[in-house]
Amino acid sequence: MGKRCAFIGLGVMGYPMAGHLQQAGHQVKVFNRTQSKAKKWVSEFSGSYAGTPAEAVKTAEFVMVCVGNDDDVRSVFYGDEGLLAELSPGAVVIDHTTASAELAKELGHAVKEKQGTFLDAPVSGGQAGAENGVLTAMVGGEPKTFEVADELFQCFAKTRQLMGPVGSGQLAKMVNQICIAGVLQGLSEGLQLARKVGLDPDKLVSAISQGAAGSWQMENRYQTMWDGHYEHGFAVDWMRKDLKIALAEADRQGVSLPATALIDQFYADVQNMGGNRWDTSSLLARLEK
Repeated sequence: MGKRCAFIGLGVMGYPMAGHLQQAGHQVKVFNRTQSKAKKWVSEFSGSYAGTPAEAVKTAEFVMVCVGNDDDVRSVFYGDEGLLAELSPGAVVIDHTTASAELAKELGHAVKEKQGTFLDAPVSGGQAGAENGVLTAMVGGEPKTFEVADELFQCFAKTRQLMGPVGSGQLAKMVNQICIAGVLQGLSEGLQLARKVGLDPDKLVSAISQGAAGSWQMENRYQTMWDGHYEHGFAVDWMRKDLKIALAEADRQGVSLPATALIDQFYADVQNMGGNRWDTSSLLARLEK
């Protein structure tokens, strides 16, 4: 039997994620601030749409949220039209937004007061991963809640990992973004040198990608980077938002992230070049400008 689900936020990630749930046989009601996008989703996947988050979650057994940032999350949780106003006792609320760990803990308490359970479950894999249903979900919450929700995660996430209590999923996503930024800067510098000295990029990557230098970014982005094509993938604006969260958490913990802070400023340079929506691999464009 399909589950009664509400999905709030139909951006480049949420739109296909909600679609996978509907196609798997679940009963999905969506909400999006731009109602025309919700109507478009219904025309494509069936299901139904609501005019407010509160309306969307009425009778829902599972509520998924995937919006922009901490403020956006609070805007759909709280208030007379927020999802907490109509949340059913026993409902599982899952926040797929990449947000702060502090917000996750706050929401966990708020949902518990409504007799529901909460998971923070940011995802990685970008738009292509969402469309192909092969995302990675890093999850914070109680094991029992995770087990109950895993049936839904399987609809759009190839890999699901419970990281610890509420907030742990967001902390894991911070580490994920820190590692991606570092890899991309190194790859950008390497490709810049390769171009200057006249190496063939295909032969180069064929040689080094199978050894210790190999990475997903090298395999999947070297060609578009070499060609100067960045109109795809995970946007620089989103990465800067994520790195801001990671740097703030590191500051709270007394942890120094000098390379991450520097690369964040490199992304600011890319934004100043007009690359706000370019893929994060556009760090090479900054070096070659």
